[in-house]
Amino acid sequence: MHEVRLVGDNVEQGIYSFQEAMRIADEQNLDLVEISASANPPVCRVLDYQKFLYQKKRKEKEQKANSAKIVIKEIRFGPQTDEHDYNFKLKHAQEFLKDGNKVKAYVFFRGRSIMFKEQGELLLARFANDLQDVAKVEQLPKLEGKRMILNLAPKK
Repeated sequence: MHEVRLVGDNVEQGIYSFQEAMRIADEQNLDLVEISASANPPVCRVLDYQKFLYQKKRKEKEQKANSAKIVIKEIRFGPQTDEHDYNFKLKHAQEFLKDGNKVKAYVFFRGRSIMFKEQGELLLARFANDLQDVAKVEQLPKLEGKRMILNLAPKK
């Protein structure tokens, strides 16, 4: 690396020899940091590297704090869930979805009730159909062990 393109706040931009760029950075008690190695000639910036790392870390932390946290609420059914319980759980699911949470509805088969897989599938299909105005189906009903699972996400 013989020549570098120098950029920075209080530096005259241009192409300098590597030694000259290092001397300019040392005069200002700053560091010479390579920004783009693939450019021809490579681009270097004169800056305080510790301050640069600190600000980068702070920005990442800020972005992480501002990012939405996804919460998944679970609703459990039995294969023979009666009408009143179904409506009660449907109302809860609507509230969860309006709050922006995802909903994981599942039918839990206990003992021999696994023989009623069709009932569980119909129940979850009805559940998804009743919530279609506030939710979109992320995963269709799928049997995993003794559970049949349906995932729903709120509509934007």
